[in-house]
Amino acid sequence: MLRIERILCPVDFSEYSVTAYDHAQSLARHYQAKLFLLHVVDIFLPAYAYYAPATYLDENFRRICANAQEQLQEFATSHTRNSVQPECLVHEGEVTDSVLSFAESQMVDLIVMGTHGLKGVDRVLLGSVAEKVLRKARCPVLVIPKPGHNGVAPEGARDSLQLRRVIFCTDFSDPSHRALEYALSVTTEYDAELTLLHVLEDVPSSANIEGAIAKATEQLDELIPPEGVKAGKIKTMVRIGRAYQQIIELALEIQADLLIMAVQGRNALDLAVFGSTTYRVIQLGSCPVLTVHV
Repeated sequence: MLRIERILCPVDFSEYSVTAYDHAQSLARHYQAKLFLLHVVDIFLPAYAYYAPATYLDENFRRICANAQEQLQEFATSHTRNSVQPECLVHEGEVTDSVLSFAESQMVDLIVMGTHGLKGVDRVLLGSVAEKVLRKARCPVLVIPKPGHNGVAPEGARDSLQLRRVIFCTDFSDPSHRALEYALSVTTEYDAELTLLHVLEDVPSSANIEGAIAKATEQLDELIPPEGVKAGKIKTMVRIGRAYQQIIELALEIQADLLIMAVQGRNALDLAVFGSTTYRVIQLGSCPVLTVHV
């Protein structure tokens, strides 16, 4: 059985952080998980700092950290929408290294974060912190590419997140089977509809397309557990084309609230592969994506 016991949500107080926290606290409530709310103070000393008194710098730094802790508590108070009480932490250092180090030392099962923050939105690339965490994290990472996504419940709702439709993208590899565990678990927790999707790429015009679709459909059907068949909330779909385009289009068509994809190994999202399907879906889509590292 899949266990999610410790969830980390790094925040920088941007609107992306608010939406990420909505997802994190909802998942923490459903899985009865401990939730860490982490803000990292990253201070670069000015070039003339060598002649500034050390006591002044220390005092100024302590004041900044104290203000950050106060702001983080206010953030949690203002945006907590269920019974989950997060542990609020302020760390100092480089943001990405701090997030990854904390996740590893605390044996975090899931990182939930926005793709961009207060430093602005780059229309071409992901935010640098999100990209680095996606590359190097040992645990699954849920990235929220768009503030105020449809899955976020309205104010006053009992839960901060409504997952109604989930898409699991598979290429039938071993890593995909591990990611399927998350897809089945999440849809069970939220009583959501699950679509198992496989995209046929580079199919020759002379190939037996109908046969390829039938074979892929049969493989998808074999992934559905018996209880899923009885519930009638799991369906399969085979599409033809560029994988990232078909995934994004389907997510828009059915108004999906979550995409789940596997990533093969910690170094799979390297410079050579980071223009691949997973990256492009996160980069160009508007739906939250759970990447499961294997």
